[in-house]
Amino acid sequence: MEIRKDDNVLVLSGKNKGKQGKVMSADPKGGKVIVSGVNVATKHRKPKDQKDQGGLIKMETPIYVCKVQLVCPKCGKATRVGHKTVEVDGKTKNVRICKKCGAEL
Repeated sequence: MEIRKDDNVLVLSGKNKGKQGKVMSADPKGGKVIVSGVNVATKHRKPKDQKDQGGLIKMETPIYVCKVQLVCPKCGKATRVGHKTVEVDGKTKNVRICKKCGAEL
């Protein structure tokens, strides 16, 4: 999965098409991500104690990773992710790069 936590993504399809947000969590096994401000659902919550207050709670629900695309921080466009091997201090390291501008993600 190319998208990780704290990446900025653009929603490509669905009712939230065109919205951008930050990835709060990623589930590689399920192929889903939770994006802030996207795919918000309203849940009914009962109070657990007498001092707790119940009511309606809005929370983000997971969205499939195939429906979002990474936004490059340098060029600001939605882009595909490429990989490049870079040598740092004598050690090789794989980094993600933007396919449009070549910047390191």
